Amino acid sequence: MKFHKYHALGNDYIVMNPKEGVPSLSEDQIRRICHRNFGVGSDGILLGPLPAAEGVVGLRILNPDGSEAEKSGNGLRIFSRYLWDAGRVAEEPFAVDTPGGRVQARVHPGGRSVTVEMGKVSFDAADIPVRGVRGEVLNQNLKVAGEEVAYHAATIGNPHCVVVRDDISEAETRRLGPLLETHEAFPNRTNVQFLKVLDRANIRIEIWERGAGYTLASGSSSSACAAVARRLGLCDAEITVHSPGGELGITVGDDYQITMTGPVTRVAEGSIHPEMFEF
Repeated sequence: MKFHKYHALGNDYIVMNPKEGVPSLSEDQIRRICHRNFGVGSDGILLGPLPAAEGVVGLRILNPDGSEAEKSGNGLRIFSRYLWDAGRVAEEPFAVDTPGGRVQARVHPGGRSVTVEMGKVSFDAADIPVRGVRGEVLNQNLKVAGEEVAYHAATIGNPHCVVVRDDISEAETRRLGPLLETHEAFPNRTNVQFLKVLDRANIRIEIWERGAGYTLASGSSSSACAAVARRLGLCDAEITVHSPGGELGITVGDDYQITMTGPVTRVAEGSIHPEMFEF
């Protein structure tokens, strides 16, 4: 089984191409591959390219807990870079199909930077989804760990719960993130972000990723947080998102269409030995 490893601001993924001897993976095998001690180690697996419509590339995104994500911004940039390295795409824009919708991607000269048109953010409870709320999920409250948490929810093909704070920390993200991820208000679970507005063009975030845990960076989380900040009137359209892993550039359109640009780094490639799966 061949693999190709990349990271995007410290958010690392393994690309596995079905045409390179990759069988159908069980949840146990996914967990083992992603394990930091017993496997290759990653924040997820990008399975592709997969069959799709003519001129479109298909992609599945597998989380370290064995579940499947609808969309991943960093994963899409990494997958785009892999396609570029493999000679499957050039510098012209191309389309990628994910379970969370079709996106347009473009690899910049040299391959180190990728732009993705992530799609349109919705704040509607039915789209996200969120139980017990109708219409836009803004300035709502949840009871978690004995305290009231004010939050905003959004989807860009996958669900996000955004908590705006004057101060944010890794410790609070690790404490409240898993409780919010699995809260009954979110029937499909949710990604969780803690957001601090720095000024009208900069925000800082901490991320608890659904199915992966505490994460250094996330493209879809950055997109959702930028959209929430603009929807609340706290930021303008051009926003730099600062996360523990680095910076992403986000443009929020008037209709909340998101354009994301950020780096990708090639890390390694190799083969997974069958012995690794001898549990």
